[in-house]
Amino acid sequence: MSLRIVHYNESVLHRKGVKIERFDRALADLAAEMIAAMHAAAGIGLAAQQVGRAVQLCVVDLREAEAEFAWQLDGARPPLELFMPLVLANPEIACAKGAPTTVYEEGCLSFPKIRGDIVRPDPITVKFHDQHGVPHTLQCDGLLSRCIQHEVDHLNGILFIERMDKKVRAGLDDVIKALARETKAAKTT
Repeated sequence: MSLRIVHYNESVLHRKGVKIERFDRALADLAAEMIAAMHAAAGIGLAAQQVGRAVQLCVVDLREAEAEFAWQLDGARPPLELFMPLVLANPEIACAKGAPTTVYEEGCLSFPKIRGDIVRPDPITVKFHDQHGVPHTLQCDGLLSRCIQHEVDHLNGILFIERMDKKVRAGLDDVIKALARETKAAKTT
């Protein structure tokens, strides 16, 4: 079954995800379907809310990314091919006090062709469970840090446009409103 990626103005995008309690075949299947949908849309991350499910689950895959970033997974630095696509259930992000911030242009599969600068802390540590319920700790920076923060925002009902500077957001208001109208029209047909 192919999952449909929901677009801006669908209410599920503002819903905080329910904590994952059961690490079963259904969860593994959902994660696999999310990975397939993310790849089909040429994305690098996807949250459950973006496929209509308000649960604490997201996926990330940066194997094809050209950006540089560092990582340490469970105290080691395995090759990306060994742990990506990455499935994160119930992720919790921590940043060191006084961590520097970076500005980077972000996009989102739920906001086709809309991009804007976002300020985020870098680096981060994220604790999560994989689709089998195994706990992990990932320390990362750069694009991997940013992608995880973007997806975890989705899990908490926060959209990237809500993190934009007011001037950046104001410059995108017309296209965001047009997308909202398109989404509403699509629901009525």
